[in-house]
Amino acid sequence: MTSSDARPSGCTPFEEELVNAMKNYADSADAPAFDAPGIVRRTRRRRTVGIAAVTAALVVAGASTALASMSGGDGVRGSVASSGAARSGKDTVVVVGKPGDSFTIDFAGLDLVFAKQLLLKSRLELGTVGRADPEGCKPGSVIAADPHSPALVPVGGTVNLTLCSR
Repeated sequence: MTSSDARPSGCTPFEEELVNAMKNYADSADAPAFDAPGIVRRTRRRRTVGIAAVTAALVVAGASTALASMSGGDGVRGSVASSGAARSGKDTVVVVGKPGDSFTIDFAGLDLVFAKQLLLKSRLELGTVGRADPEGCKPGSVIAADPHSPALVPVGGTVNLTLCSR
């Protein structure tokens, strides 16, 4: 046989040896073992732990919001002027929300700019701004709000303020 003669397999001896070596290697290698049920269990466990963590965070956030609203909080609470000249009474306190889910804002002694910020933060609209001249008030401070406590102002409602004109 010469190199020009055709081989019955159509391959050279080197090619035949190479093919046989690859077949032996492929037949001897073990297939990897996958623990499919274990992978599914780990994935479900991780998902459950993640959902539990998110739920716990939401519960904590809800509890802190509930505590803040029970204490009259929500961070929306005006303060009385330190001069002591501002009257703090129910005519400057606005109750916002709905029955059972409300918070209060005390506008007594606040200036108009800060009162507007509190209204905006509380999602309320500023109505008319009136002026009055009672005894012993700080000029430009809020001396009355309408509607005031015990009336309930819904979110998105309008509040009218009266300022000291002295």
